[in-house]
Parts: sequence; C-alpha cells; structure tokens
Amino acid sequence: MALIDATNMELMERVVSINRVSKTVKGGRIMKFSALVVVGDGNGVVGFGLGKSGEVPDAIRKGIEDAKKNLVRITLRGTTIPHEVIGKFGAGQVLMMPAAPGTGVIAGGPVRAVIEVAGIKDIRTKSQRSNNPCNVVRATINGLMELTDAKAVALKRGKTTAEVLGK
Repeated sequence: MALIDATNMELMERVVSINRVSKTVKGGRIMKFSALVVVGDGNGVVGFGLGKSGEVPDAIRKGIEDAKKNLVRITLRGTTIPHEVIGKFGAGQVLMMPAAPGTGVIAGGPVRAVIEVAGIKDIRTKSQRSNNPCNVVRATINGLMELTDAKAVALKRGKTTAEVLGK
C-alpha cells in the first residue's frame, strides 16, 4: 500500500455518513458527531477518513484531513476496473465487476461514493453482508487496492504481457 502525498492535488470530497454518538456521564449525556468522508482526484486516487467532534462541520473537516493522509492509487483499465474482485473488511463484503463502456456506476450508498471519487465510470457492484457504512467503505477500498493489471502479473510471473493475456 503506497500512500500518496496530497499537498498540491485537486481532490473531490464526499461525505458518506454522519453519525450522532452519545456518552452518558454523571450529569447526563454528551452528544458528539462522527463523519465518514471519502476523497479522490477522479483519476485513480482515493482515500477515506473518520472525523469526530462536537460540531458537524468540525467532524467533516477532521474527516477530510484524515482521508488526505490515507490516499492510495488504484489500477484502472479505461473507465472500468481490470478484473472482478471481492473486497472484505470485518463483516463488510463488496463484489465489484468490470462493465462495458456506457454502463455507468451501478452501486449503492457508500460504495457509490468511493467509486465516483476514484474516477471509475463503468462498474457493477454488490454490497454483501454488512451494511455498516464504515465497513463497506473499507471493504470497497481494500478490494480496489487488490486490483492488478496485466503488466504487473506478467512481471510477477516472469513472462511477457502477451503471454499472460493469451495472445
């Protein structure tokens, strides 16, 4: 996992979920907010972050800062992904399949947010098992990080790209 420097990048930000959490203390309940945010450049770089604060805007700002620290580059083939992959994290599992140009993004909720900021235009996905936004986002990013192109596979096997592709 190679982290990317986000100092001079133009990043898109997407708030996936905002959750109100409370802590019960002697004097009553203390309310705070947590915000799950994904950022990406729309060209194969994506990251997510979790921010927590007493106010919603502060939580979102902290989430964006955290997301910028966790950017990763993913492998794309044109406007889709190179092959089918299943991303897993905790109880969250996301199946991602390449799609023909013009298909669009077939994804729901948290998966759609990650896919769109990553810059993938054509993909079919299915979120399986958990629907917890945090686990689904992490599963999606884990799956995208597992993607490899034919060049990397050929290098790993000590063959040419044409041999790997069967041409």
